[in-house]
Amino acid sequence: MAEKKTMTLNLSEDEMDSLEQLAERNDLTKTAVIKKAIRVYLLLEKRLEKGERLYVEDESRKIKVELLLV
Repeated sequence: MAEKKTMTLNLSEDEMDSLEQLAERNDLTKTAVIKKAIRVYLLLEKRLEKGERLYVEDESRKIKVELLLV
């Protein structure tokens, strides 16, 4: 098992509220939400590095928007 490291994370009140809502909605710990977010971000970054594009589509309104990571 990989060695674990501890860090301190300072969040604004809004960011903490969002994190708590995500954790509660998905029945996860706040740590699990952050770890999942990191994995998703890395996946998106790798796909974009390969030249792929990321879209969100609303089929009912026929709207397709490209998402960009900044």
